[in-house]
Amino acid sequence: MNNEHELFAKATTENAKKKADLAPKQIEAWRTFSRTVFKEGVLDEKTKQLIAVAVAHVTQCPYCIRAHVPQALKKGASKEEIMEAIWVAAEMRAGAAYAHATIALDAMEQA
Repeated sequence: MNNEHELFAKATTENAKKKADLAPKQIEAWRTFSRTVFKEGVLDEKTKQLIAVAVAHVTQCPYCIRAHVPQALKKGASKEEIMEAIWVAAEMRAGAAYAHATIALDAMEQA
């Protein structure tokens, strides 16, 4: 990492090229897949980017957050829409933790 205080290495064009050079067929397949997924279909591009922002927060991917927040803005999402999508993600993550308590109850009963 460039800065000892950074938790994650900075995404750069140089390291993207290095990764692509190590697996050129795979990166091209992934890029094609990504372009296809984010093209307008039944869902418009703004909605897809808002979903990506929410998922990026649930998966806690800082690179995805930095990539998809600007894309959401570019596709017409407001800052308020982005924050609301993040709150939906937060509720889903918290809800999943609570829902899994059923597994803990079952384990307690089996013990």
